[in-house]
Amino acid sequence: MMRALSLAWLLLLTVACTSTEGGGGPQVRVGSKKFTESVILGEMVTQVAEQAGARASHRRELGGTTVLWEALRRGELDVYPEYTGTLRQELLVGRALPDDDALRKALADEGLRMSASLGFNNTYALGMKEAEAERLGIRRISDLKAHPELRVGFSNEFMQRGDGWPALRDAYGLPQRDVRGLDHDLAYRGMESGAIQLTDLYSTDAEIAAYGLRVLEDDRHHFPAYDAVLLYRADLETRAPRVVQALRRLEGSLTEAEMVQLNARARLEHVPEARVAADFLQASFGLTTEVRTDGRGARIWQRTREHLFLVGLSLVAAIALAIPLGVVAARRPRLGQGVLGLSSVIQTVPSLALLVFMIPLLGIGSKPAIAALFLYSLLPIVRNTAAGLQGIPWEVRESAEALGLPSGARLWRIELPMAAASILAGIQTAAVINVGTATLGALVGAGGYGQPILTGIRLDDVGLILEGAVPAAVLALAVSGLFEAVARVLVPRGLRG
Repeated sequence: MMRALSLAWLLLLTVACTSTEGGGGPQVRVGSKKFTESVILGEMVTQVAEQAGARASHRRELGGTTVLWEALRRGELDVYPEYTGTLRQELLVGRALPDDDALRKALADEGLRMSASLGFNNTYALGMKEAEAERLGIRRISDLKAHPELRVGFSNEFMQRGDGWPALRDAYGLPQRDVRGLDHDLAYRGMESGAIQLTDLYSTDAEIAAYGLRVLEDDRHHFPAYDAVLLYRADLETRAPRVVQALRRLEGSLTEAEMVQLNARARLEHVPEARVAADFLQASFGLTTEVRTDGRGARIWQRTREHLFLVGLSLVAAIALAIPLGVVAARRPRLGQGVLGLSSVIQTVPSLALLVFMIPLLGIGSKPAIAALFLYSLLPIVRNTAAGLQGIPWEVRESAEALGLPSGARLWRIELPMAAASILAGIQTAAVINVGTATLGALVGAGGYGQPILTGIRLDDVGLILEGAVPAAVLALAVSGLFEAVARVLVPRGLRG
């Protein structure tokens, strides 16, 4: 049974692990956050680095500022776009950094460098629908004190940041308590539908004009300047000096109005970010870059390979550990209670939280995703293995002992084959769960079907969402069918009930 399962999954992994890495020049790994402007800037950096002779790759839409910051410090990324306000108020909070020189010195202590401003300030702001704000007489943030009943929805990151909602609420003495956290891109749709009345904005968001929003005056000057910069590792200056020199051409190249226009092309006109970046580089610097646009079929095949790799490797590892644990749980009930209890506790940890916990240990990419999926796979396999072994009739055990078979032989020749149906059902459950949970791996740069889903949500593009969701559902059905077929082959007809 185990050999057949291993062969099936090895075939899937062989397809999934095919690599296309190649080329010369220094490697430059670019990151970007999970919002459109950061992705556009990341594409600019990637294309400029390629023009400078580097093998540049872009890990786009990584989930959260801290994820990119830690990846840069650990050397998993070489450069990503950041904002001075975020550096001062979130990443280096608590330090006295009065100016950019002090900020650069603090970054140098971390082995990092910061470019000059790219030319625009993308600060935080609060916004409401223009008609609603006019009806309520709200023009400044301080005017919100008179309206505690407002339905408020802020981006999840803004809810936790040092310069976000808690500090803003204290600075203005705001009374709102019914405040929900949600994805930044979904907040605009919430405003349009009337589900929320107030949200946080980025000042260069194209949706401000498109949705007819009023930006409230920050009359107590709570929000600092958020000048866009490039944050990169100090060793990049020695590994790829031409790349660093080329990236410095981006300094001062963008005005706030131009950034709004670039965001609008991507967000509202659905022009791919790579094309938006390439057109800007052509118009501003005369750089002609090749924009590779794969067809939908090629994109789905690439994401399928990535998804199979995540699901397959994590499941094979889980099978290798969970079945022995299930045997232990069946043969030693007291120890088994502890094993099942620990597996159950792991299963209750939210998947996104488990991914974040893995990042300090394993970094970004496929490793934390595989580790999290591995842990989630344990419970159904351990539980079903133990249940299948415990369900073997006692008279069968006695007969095996009467034949003089040693314990190991009884396990392999009698007990595991009789429990095969239950064990396979547990593996099937774990595999189907993994297919769905693996979509979250895109938040840590693992790719898979979650990548088009995240991009589709960000761009309000149903087609992209379906590009990830439909194949994920089909794969889940295919995996379930695969294990049902394996069960029909491996499990005798009389034991399939």
